[in-house]
Amino acid sequence: MNAGIIRTYLLITGLFNLAMSLIWGIDTLFKLHAGLDIFQVMLTNAAFTLGNVLFEIPTGVVADTLGRRVSLLLCLATLFVATLLYVAIARFGLGFWPFAWVSVFLGLGYTFYTGAVDAWLVDALKATGYTGPLEPVFARGQMVFGAAMLVGTLGGGLLGQLDLAAPYLVRAAVVVPLFALAWWGMPEPGFTRRALTLARVPAEMRRVFVEGMRYGLHHPVVRPVMLASLVSMSFMIFGFYSWQRYFLDLLGREAVWVSGVIAALTSFTLIAGNALVTPLTRVLPTRTGLLIGSVVVQAAAVVLCGLLRNFYVVVALYLVYGIALGVLLPVKQGYLNAHIPSAQRATIISLDSFFANLGGVAGQTGWGWLARMRSIADAWVAAGTALILGVPLYWLARRRDRQLDRF
Repeated sequence: MNAGIIRTYLLITGLFNLAMSLIWGIDTLFKLHAGLDIFQVMLTNAAFTLGNVLFEIPTGVVADTLGRRVSLLLCLATLFVATLLYVAIARFGLGFWPFAWVSVFLGLGYTFYTGAVDAWLVDALKATGYTGPLEPVFARGQMVFGAAMLVGTLGGGLLGQLDLAAPYLVRAAVVVPLFALAWWGMPEPGFTRRALTLARVPAEMRRVFVEGMRYGLHHPVVRPVMLASLVSMSFMIFGFYSWQRYFLDLLGREAVWVSGVIAALTSFTLIAGNALVTPLTRVLPTRTGLLIGSVVVQAAAVVLCGLLRNFYVVVALYLVYGIALGVLLPVKQGYLNAHIPSAQRATIISLDSFFANLGGVAGQTGWGWLARMRSIADAWVAAGTALILGVPLYWLARRRDRQLDRF
């Protein structure tokens, strides 16, 4: 039973991130081709992240009452519609504001996914007698994510070379079998569904808010970890979408397929970082030690990317950043889940995503403005420097947690 749950989790993770990543390598180029400038592109991405911020708590109510499966199905339906709307906006040249509003709608859809699938996995495993550590499972999930991203970004780059709208249409097609998988293959052992009426939504939101304060912001370990998510995300989304323009400028050629290749290489680095988690735990026996080391490497790599001008060196450094990020993500997932009660799991994971998205909005808006006023390179130097703020936050968590910090 445990193996079946893990297989389903990995399949959902793979298909979902395949669908998402098909556009990741060309999204900035797609929007620039549709008539937006680089700052407007970052603002549309910030609008997506703002949608995440606005709807994390309400959609967390859905996941904790109607169920994680219902939440995922709502996510996939929204993703399908929003993706096709993107294509229509570009086709008819409707400009910035339609892109921004659809991006908010897409952000709503994505919040139905965040927290729900991870919470389903953890509770289903516990309900079926799983007693092992969560880090290896999350690391496998991150490796599947990296593999799906490899296929998606490389395929999206090749499709984008033919037509920049093609990856969006293929994304919509991939959502259909994923919807069928979620509908038929996602039982919820360990979860008790509760009825949710419109009249109860305000009360449920208050409950989520109170529990989020009690088990999240008031928790001496969870709070600094969530604030560290905010710091990390302040660069991650901005960096990923700005390198598409930055790296091609350094290359000196408008080769869309190169963006697909670099995005695919980025997925390799995430897989490599995930694979390094287990051997690194023998060297650094604490979760916070591994998290702090990852942050230092990320910050140094990003700053150097902004300072240097050789295309190949800068791409190599960005891939180093990806490896460090691949180490951080599953360790942070396991550390956070170790401190969350089962009944509030989806809520607190969504709250962590809420903080990360706040960082994404701030980063894409602030660093995007700096990229337009100065240059993308200068924005990377500033953003990389800001990443180092994650170090004292993880150190604070370390001081307050002597029991669960060790692997």
